[in-house]
Amino acid sequence: MTMKIRKSLALALPFLFGCSSRAQELTPVDPPVSFYSLSALDINGRTVDMSRYKGKRILVVNTASKCGFTPQYADLEKVYKQYGGDDFVILGFPSNDFLHQEPGSNADIAEFCQANYGVTFPMMSKIDVKGRNMHPVYQWLTRKDQNGSEDSKVSWNFNKYLIDEQGRLRGHWASSTKPDDPEIIKLITEK
Repeated sequence: MTMKIRKSLALALPFLFGCSSRAQELTPVDPPVSFYSLSALDINGRTVDMSRYKGKRILVVNTASKCGFTPQYADLEKVYKQYGGDDFVILGFPSNDFLHQEPGSNADIAEFCQANYGVTFPMMSKIDVKGRNMHPVYQWLTRKDQNGSEDSKVSWNFNKYLIDEQGRLRGHWASSTKPDDPEIIKLITEK
C-alpha cells in the first residue's frame, strides 16, 4: 500500500466508523468499581494511582502521534493551561491500536509531545485501549458494569472521556469533537 493511500485511509477511517458522532452528557451515577482504585504507569514508567486525582475533573484521551487528529494535542494543551490545576487534569494515554499510528517508544512519544506541542499535562505509558489486552482504566471507561453509566467502544484515536470530581463518568466524545468543544468545557467548569 502506498504512503499516499495509507494517509488517506488514516484520515477517512474515523468517519467511516462513526467517530464523527457526539455523545450526550451522562447522568452522574456512582460506579460499581471506583475509578480511584485504578492505577497506570506514567510515560516514565512510574506508577500513578488514580486516587491522586480525587476531587478533580479528569479528561482521559487516547492519543497517537501519526493520526489525522494529532493536532488536537495543541487544543488539549490549551484547555489544560486554561483550566488545569486544583480542579481539573487531562491524562493522555498513547495507544497504537488504530492503524499503528503510535509506533514509538514511551521516550519517543514524550519527546514528540514536548517538541511539537509543548505538552505539560500528564502522559501515561503506551497501552491498549481495546481488545484482549485493554488496560484496566479503559475497561472502566468502556464497561457499564464498572463505570455504572454506559458501555462504549473506543472508536479511534483522541476519543475523550470526562470523569467528575466524585469519580463518576460524565461524558464520552468521539475523535472529531475538539477538546475545547463547549459541551466539554461546560462539564469541566460547572460548579
